[in-house]
Amino acid sequence: MRIRPAAPAELPALQDIERAAGAPFRDLGMPEIADDEPPALDVLERYRRAGRCWVAADERDRPAAYLLAEPVDGALHIEQVSVHPRAARRGVGRALLAHAADHAREEGLTALTLTTFTEVPWNAPYYARLGFRPLPEADLTPGLREILATEAAHGLDRRPRVCMRKRL
Repeated sequence: MRIRPAAPAELPALQDIERAAGAPFRDLGMPEIADDEPPALDVLERYRRAGRCWVAADERDRPAAYLLAEPVDGALHIEQVSVHPRAARRGVGRALLAHAADHAREEGLTALTLTTFTEVPWNAPYYARLGFRPLPEADLTPGLREILATEAAHGLDRRPRVCMRKRL
């Protein structure tokens, strides 16, 4: 897999990746997550234009996974990372996160942050294996608190969630 910026014409494929990556949530009894709509094309385009929408491209240069990120309070916040099931368990997500970490360092940012479900095996436990650590509520920055509030407004807090940080 090669990590590169997303091209404008690939944005609908990113939505397809998101839908496919969400499907396994149904097996965990989380149909509302499986059925959640992917980011709209204009949202994906905003990340792409900002230079913070990367894809992992397969041998035919087609996106198999993607990552969206945004600077938040001195860290690069991973807004979304989705891997199509056909590319799962091959280090693709890890490669995207490493690419984001390199970008964050180049920008002078000190960490990666993300929010995720605590009880989903490919969420918090996976990120912990990659060096992310849960942030206690007292250590949440204003930007992270705002992200968590937005997620709660969308109903994501119905399941246990955690904010995690990895120092760079």
